Amino acid sequence: MRTIHWNKKAKSDYFENIDFLLRKWSEKVAQEFIDEVFEVEFILSKGNVDLQNTDIKGVKRFVIRKQITLFYRIIDKENIEFLRFWNNYKDIERLDF
Repeated sequence: MRTIHWNKKAKSDYFENIDFLLRKWSEKVAQEFIDEVFEVEFILSKGNVDLQNTDIKGVKRFVIRKQITLFYRIIDKENIEFLRFWNNYKDIERLDF
């Protein structure tokens, strides 16, 4: 089983998205996002699948929902790092890790 590490930007993005969903939508929608992230984290930790490659060497992505994409990298066979939960409405050129 692989260990998932969250960098500071991923943690910040995650909580900002939850705060936004609570302010603009509802607790139910925020909980659905939390559950979706947990599910992706579980799938990746099992090591059965790696998701979509990107144009950035070593970085993969998974669309959590049409508004939010998770960017991550595989450190080694046993470790993955979550890099960003990117709002897809933002300019992708401004994406940094």
